[in-house]
Amino acid sequence: MSRRAVVAGVGMIPFTTPSRSQTYDVMGTRAARAALLDADVDYDRIQQAYAGYVYGDSTCGQAVIYGLGQTGIPVINVNNNCSTGSSALFLARQAVESGAAEAVLAVGFEQMQRGALARGYADRPSPFARFDEVMDEIQERDESPFAAQMFGGAGRQYAEKYGTAPETFAKISVKSRRHAAANPFAVFKDPVTVAEVLASPHIYGPLTRLQCCPPTCGAAAAVIVSEDFARANGIDASVVIRAQAMTTDFPSTFAEKDMTKIVGYDMSKAAAHQVYHASGVSPEDIRVVELHDCFTANELLTYEALGLTPEGTAEKFVNDGDNTYGGRVVTNPSGGLLSKGHPLGATGLAQCAELVWQLRGQAEGRQVADDLKLALQHNIGLGGAAVVTLYEKVS
Repeated sequence: MSRRAVVAGVGMIPFTTPSRSQTYDVMGTRAARAALLDADVDYDRIQQAYAGYVYGDSTCGQAVIYGLGQTGIPVINVNNNCSTGSSALFLARQAVESGAAEAVLAVGFEQMQRGALARGYADRPSPFARFDEVMDEIQERDESPFAAQMFGGAGRQYAEKYGTAPETFAKISVKSRRHAAANPFAVFKDPVTVAEVLASPHIYGPLTRLQCCPPTCGAAAAVIVSEDFARANGIDASVVIRAQAMTTDFPSTFAEKDMTKIVGYDMSKAAAHQVYHASGVSPEDIRVVELHDCFTANELLTYEALGLTPEGTAEKFVNDGDNTYGGRVVTNPSGGLLSKGHPLGATGLAQCAELVWQLRGQAEGRQVADDLKLALQHNIGLGGAAVVTLYEKVS
């Protein structure tokens, strides 16, 4: 019989640009220590650790965890592209719910290089080979970064189908910066206008530079414990994971010649459906969401994939202000990947930290409401994996 997993503590360090970053081991250990302190749990009580990162040698997780101590516990390294942090959280939650462990640490970190994401190996088959083949049947390639071509192509295809204006995508960047201004952990806090976003260098499809997340370094962590462990140790058990789902690609990703499918729309939609079904919660019940806005196009697509607005209505959702404070659901109060930054391995756990703070009423100038009971998280990685998590405040 499964048990509920408590998010006992979260920790995060300010995200930064590669030129100003500490090394991954220092960042990861700092975030993990912050989560342990927040949970009021000593490291020697942790029974398992899951460490998420994308760019690094094998066993980087051990280098981070050994900064806390060497207790001999299992340390499992996780790499699932941009959904790596949530994949580590998924495994930590499973370990606690199944009874395999009472207290687990999930930590994500990334020490990125300057410039756009690049593929690592030219001497072996790429995990994106099938995606590339389908993309080449749909659209022309150019010299822009491959991820921008994928998400930009999806945004262009959506805009062609529904008549979405370029200004609509730009408004998402404006909203992102406005939210990030209240986040001490975010990289980009200066406001921008729609005109400035549209005037920045064109990248691909509807995307301009200010609609693409920057390479970022950082770390975040969470301590997940059982309710029994929390009760026995006087730990705050007010935030639990009510439901969580991970999905990977379906045949539709490759069969339908649709760029929105290539970038994971069906994965996200299926994971959200599983979470809503398991929890009995509907999208209308959600008032705050941290979702994967690596590009403005993906934020717009994800509104619909998560059921926050019906298919084909994302432009109205944006123009009506239903994606921000005073609207129906505040999306990315942290500033999201676009403004907070996107250190790949840390992103999912940074989203977790923001939503736990929101549910506790600790988000300060970003606080959506004082009476929040539910918070939804969406994290996606091409190749692919989508993780959707529903948090609940229970006391």
